[in-house]
Amino acid sequence: MASSKQTVLPFLPSSAGFTARIHPVVLFNICDCYVRRPDQAERVIGTLLGSVSPDGTVEIRNTYAVPHSEPGDQVAIDVDYHHNMYASHQKVNPKEVIVGWFSTGLGVSGRSALIHEFYSREVTNPVHLTVDTGFTDGEASIKAYISINLSLGDRQLAAQFQEIPLDFRMVEAEQVGFDILKTTMVDKLPNDLEGMEASMERLLALIDDVYKYVDGVVEGNVAPDNNNGRLISDALSSIPKMSPAVFDKVFNDKIQDNLALVYLSSLTRTQLSIAEKLNTAAQIL
Repeated sequence: MASSKQTVLPFLPSSAGFTARIHPVVLFNICDCYVRRPDQAERVIGTLLGSVSPDGTVEIRNTYAVPHSEPGDQVAIDVDYHHNMYASHQKVNPKEVIVGWFSTGLGVSGRSALIHEFYSREVTNPVHLTVDTGFTDGEASIKAYISINLSLGDRQLAAQFQEIPLDFRMVEAEQVGFDILKTTMVDKLPNDLEGMEASMERLLALIDDVYKYVDGVVEGNVAPDNNNGRLISDALSSIPKMSPAVFDKVFNDKIQDNLALVYLSSLTRTQLSIAEKLNTAAQIL
């Protein structure tokens, strides 16, 4: 296990100076990976990406799942997949580096120590993030840990996971989306067409509210507000000026691009599923 210094008993190790900040997209990615996990898999694990500030604050901005299996007391990680995913991510976001790993479930276990040892070889002092997707205590418990070695003289006795402070970091747009999702319960996730339809209905409702407000101000039924006026002016000025024909062409082109992406992603998932089944069959034979 990686550690910044040796700790001698009977003094307890300290995690002072270590804090973590997490963006909402990380939690959504982890939940999505858990929903799409392979059959019979109890939990999913993956790599955390972000940055580390000089004061020891770890900012977690992104993540990806890593295939693994846990037969008995052992753990097998697809190291090649992990390295390939990280290399691909570096081409897109070179400033985001490995800062730790995540797992679903409540708390840590003995097998978590084995996985943490692997990530300790990837980065110094990795952060271990746990997300209780099973809502064991009636809520999604989210905690962050670091591992500290317990030593007696030059002899290492054990490794201890110690919890560190964890804060949520959200920009204004993320906060709005997070609040909506937090208070919304649906029977099933909407598909792309249903999501677009709901967004357009919401946009039309907002436009209708603006029309009513402006008409009320003009007729003298509503007291004018300079701040609202500036916001409406900024919104109107941000709309690109184009003819209806050009708008229709741009909109239709965007729809075609989205449909092409959906088709390609569906084709990729099918190919991966076929490759996984062939690989499983080859191992059986």
